[in-house]
Amino acid sequence: MIYQVLARKWRPKSFKEIVGQKYIIQAICNSLKLNRIHHAWILYGTRGIGKTTIARILAKCLNCKKKITISPCQKCDSCKEIDKNFNPDLIEIDAASKTKVEDIKELLDNAKYPPIKERFKIYLIDEIHMLSRYSFNALLKTLEEPPQHVKFILATTNIEKLPKTILSRCIRLNLQHIKKKKIVEKIQHILNKEKILFEEKTLNLIATKADGSMRDALSLTEQIISIGNGEIKKNDVKKILGTFKYENFICLLISLLKQNIKKIIYFTEKILSLDVEPEKILIEILRLLHYVYIKKISKISWKSNIYNKKQKKILNNISKKTKLSKIKDYYSIILNGRKNIQYAPSKKLGMELTLLQILDSK
Repeated sequence: MIYQVLARKWRPKSFKEIVGQKYIIQAICNSLKLNRIHHAWILYGTRGIGKTTIARILAKCLNCKKKITISPCQKCDSCKEIDKNFNPDLIEIDAASKTKVEDIKELLDNAKYPPIKERFKIYLIDEIHMLSRYSFNALLKTLEEPPQHVKFILATTNIEKLPKTILSRCIRLNLQHIKKKKIVEKIQHILNKEKILFEEKTLNLIATKADGSMRDALSLTEQIISIGNGEIKKNDVKKILGTFKYENFICLLISLLKQNIKKIIYFTEKILSLDVEPEKILIEILRLLHYVYIKKISKISWKSNIYNKKQKKILNNISKKTKLSKIKDYYSIILNGRKNIQYAPSKKLGMELTLLQILDSK
């Protein structure tokens, strides 16, 4: 039997199985129930949160042999073929490899013909922001007045790059990052079904690293299972995720606030020696400054699962002693440094220069 990776094997097949996109699913289901079905949708958001999955389920809802429904039967030929990705009336296009205007014109020429066997001919265009300006212009007229049998489902990770003329002709659905708790619950469910042994605390580490992406979480889980010979062990997770002691970052933050150049260099080198990426150093300092800022402006008890009691005590003390203006200035400098790190000769040099720029601030 051919092995299927977890992300594909456990890809949701109905809206009920989708994790973390409650309001998007509710909006789609309401439009189907009311039979107010638009001709074009844009699903947008970061990678691995369910854009393509929701698009395929929507295609099943529209073309299920039973009827247009929010709960596809999963048994008819249409549902089965869409799941297996060879339904002739669901045309999936990767815009990253179809950027030429000729490709889009060919697609649109075929759109005028009725579907081969289904209710609708559905075009699922992934990463649509990658199309050229001429391709967008070619798409525009059909998107405005498509044949009755045609539906467009567009997906993108970068909606800012889409022309306003395209956006104005579509229903926009903004998919959110999936909450860490939801990711943990889903991984736990899958591991129990797969009968894979795991330490519960490790799932939090995986979910944190996934940063709101279910696909990233499942890919990491897959990798850790392979390393652990069919199990998920804490040491393997730490090894793969590059888990580090936050004390080093707190010491680096204190050194930055005191503008102690020797200690800044010392703790930077120490953290780098633990195989932490230079950009990750900037990210963690930003997290620390964010925590300190919140504690500074709010008297409300603010929960954080990242830091332990001892670390929180140190950070609370830092927030009391540090001026608000200084926290904001440091955050701004490091945030700009992170944006520009890709242009530096190397990420290490970009990170070091960003931290040393703080010495120029008052």
